[in-house]
Amino acid sequence: MIGTLVVVVLDCPDTRALARFYAELLGGEIVGFDEDWAELALPFTDHRPILAFQQVDDYRAPDWPGQTVPQQSHLDVKVDDLDDGEAAVLAIGATATGSGTETFRVYLDPAGHPFCLIRPSD
Repeated sequence: MIGTLVVVVLDCPDTRALARFYAELLGGEIVGFDEDWAELALPFTDHRPILAFQQVDDYRAPDWPGQTVPQQSHLDVKVDDLDDGEAAVLAIGATATGSGTETFRVYLDPAGHPFCLIRPSD
């Protein structure tokens, strides 16, 4: 092993807003933030930061599903029920893309990053 993954960082225009969105989505706690950086700890990480949000001047959201500004990563979030999950993420500021199948649906977070709600494997 060369190293240990410490945190996944998402670029965004507003660290506080995106940290709050993911805290609502994943049940985490914002453990530190300023206008340039925010960190989110999750219960399964023993409350260590696992997601961070970095303010970027002139941020450009990914153009999903197009590739003018390509997505470079996305998060998959498991939910018990896709319809209930959709209602919940839309209520906290996600945007539905209309893409997906019977096993997953694609959304955009408030900064435009794509993420998927997925149902548990049978």
